Amino acid sequence: MEIIRDISAAVIDTVLAMSPYLLFGFLVAGMLHVLIRPETVERHLGGRGLLQVVKASLFGVPLPLCSCGVIPVAVSLRKSGAGRGAVTSFLISTPQTGVDSIFVTLSLLGPVYAVFRPVAAFVSGILGGSAVSLIEKEETAGPGREPSGTCAACGAPARKKGIREALSYGFITLPRDINKALIAGVLIAGIIGALVPDDFFAAFLGGGLVSMLVMAVAGIPIYVCATASVPIAAALIAKGVSPGAALVFLMTGPATNAATIFAVSNVMGGRTAWIYLASVALTAIAGGLLLDGIYSAASVSPEASIHWMPPEWIAISSAALLVAVIAAGFFHGRKGTIEEEKCKCDNCR
Repeated sequence: MEIIRDISAAVIDTVLAMSPYLLFGFLVAGMLHVLIRPETVERHLGGRGLLQVVKASLFGVPLPLCSCGVIPVAVSLRKSGAGRGAVTSFLISTPQTGVDSIFVTLSLLGPVYAVFRPVAAFVSGILGGSAVSLIEKEETAGPGREPSGTCAACGAPARKKGIREALSYGFITLPRDINKALIAGVLIAGIIGALVPDDFFAAFLGGGLVSMLVMAVAGIPIYVCATASVPIAAALIAKGVSPGAALVFLMTGPATNAATIFAVSNVMGGRTAWIYLASVALTAIAGGLLLDGIYSAASVSPEASIHWMPPEWIAISSAALLVAVIAAGFFHGRKGTIEEEKCKCDNCR
């Protein structure tokens, strides 16, 4: 019973810390869903070159898409005329982070980590996309198209998105798509926090190249979403894992998994898949070493940032609201998930 009580306490502490920031992240994600139209992304990512690669990575960083959800979006971009380099850049940067995971990172790991993580995702996308552009021969993927403002299904004028659409996406669609992974991540964090002794990982994952390689090997084949991975990373850091080694997990876990690797190979080709995988691994390790150096030079630890807690009444009310939002996701159907953008016009609704 004592073990269950300790795990429950660790889970509650994690939920209280992350709830206000995650709810705000859901709101911002909903606003981005309304403001950034798919045809705008397709227009800016068409063709090849460094500018398109940079734009693709920039577009990808704030979008709350996991490594599986980003695949159909990337396929759409490719068929719409986006170059291999731009699509690869989008594939690498997008699942590593998103506005929701950035705010959760801020709450659990502090401002340094919250800034460094999206920057690392942005850089890794540029490097991977540039490598593909230089190595792979570009082929015409599709005719490309200008934004038509019409429904792809029936040709009618597309329905304009508003506040209702933003709230629906941010607090229904997005939580529904990550609820299981988020619950699993919080539970794993609670188990680590309650059962693993302090400094347990310090001896072999306390920093350095070997610890980065271990975390990369652990993170590459598994599936964990960008938001759900943050509580796990915070728990690992509290038990002795270096901030940089945890960053490797935060980059490789969300960005890669076995299913995504096979999908990239099928859509973009085997050589592109290897470049994609190598780019994520190498930039994650380099980023981890750099982050450890930053924390070492500043003589601080991410654990010191837990003071980013809001007032108790805000934390409790936000936690209650978050639980309600996550629970509601299990009672909504799968219609209109972020992976499936259906017809948006009034004729087809």
